[in-house]
Amino acid sequence: MIFDSHLHTKFSADSKMTAVEAIARAASLNLGVVFTEHFDFGLKLDGKNFAFDAAAYMNEYKNFRGKNIRLGVEVGLRKFARAANENFLAQADFDFVLGSIHLVDDLDIYYPEFFADKDKTTAYKKYFRQMADEAAVADFDALGHIDYICRTAPYDNPEIDYAAFTQDIDEVLKVIVGREKVLELNTRRFKNSRAIDELVPVYKKYRALGGKFVTIGSDAHRVSAVGNFFSEALDFLRELDLTPVTFSERKLEKF
Repeated sequence: MIFDSHLHTKFSADSKMTAVEAIARAASLNLGVVFTEHFDFGLKLDGKNFAFDAAAYMNEYKNFRGKNIRLGVEVGLRKFARAANENFLAQADFDFVLGSIHLVDDLDIYYPEFFADKDKTTAYKKYFRQMADEAAVADFDALGHIDYICRTAPYDNPEIDYAAFTQDIDEVLKVIVGREKVLELNTRRFKNSRAIDELVPVYKKYRALGGKFVTIGSDAHRVSAVGNFFSEALDFLRELDLTPVTFSERKLEKF
């Protein structure tokens, strides 16, 4: 069974989707699910705290957990949060830890404030530098959405542009491969054909460096997004000779 390994339900500050809704939608698509609720230490937006009680999460969802349903977390990677992340992960037996960059220079890169005084080169180099630095030391299983910064970047060409940032991106990929972690293929932007094209050289280089495995995640925060563009994602991986996987009890599982 193929797994959607990136989903957010009500335990994430920016989602109201219930586990029951997500599971039903995934089942209708013949998908397994891995819940990855947000833990971004110190992040508060609109009065919402991007953290959750690990024990409460595990207790409420324990009866869902099984062959086709896994309980994970998406951890925000930054130097300020290293100790807090380590402490949080020790509080529960998560199936999967997705490590992601959401804040750079303590600014949420989803919002204009981060980009306000920066050209694209400056902003993206900061992003990839932090990604490489944190990936080198953090506890995680897969690195989330390498193109996250492109979602709201205000530049004429917001894509990550491997040709322009080859050295920066390669540093990230070398860390991932060297630590035997995996990349996520996030389908959130797969409706944009250019976004897909721009990811090809990144994942091709990942494969050339010895990377073999990739998790697939819709990054769904609502029911209609569960499993979006998975057919295209599987074609993408097949063409680059990459194997889709998921995790259970922090151990890699092939589909």
